[in-house]
Amino acid sequence: MAFSFFIVNEDTAKFAYIWEYVVKGDQLDQFCSVYGPQGDWAQLFSRASGYLGTELHRDLDEPNHFLTIDYWVSREARDHFRDQFAAEFEALDQACEALSIEERFIGDFELSV
Repeated sequence: MAFSFFIVNEDTAKFAYIWEYVVKGDQLDQFCSVYGPQGDWAQLFSRASGYLGTELHRDLDEPNHFLTIDYWVSREARDHFRDQFAAEFEALDQACEALSIEERFIGDFELSV
């Protein structure tokens, strides 16, 4: 399983949207493919202006535990995306339900860089 990351551009990234997941053991590869920086979610997000990239982080002690961090220029840009692509977002969200045991919204964060 390979992970890739992007470097946050401190001049443009001002907002992060963070989720936590506990993934089913037999779904780890699929989860990483869908939620990773080039995955289905990132591809959907990239259809909107203001999206900057996604990071996928795996817990070193609990291999089924992950965080995703999606970077946007602002909360407003993310919210506009959610309005504009609501149907696509909902369809992908439903398709991904079988990948995890738990998912929890951590929060919306302002980057203080």
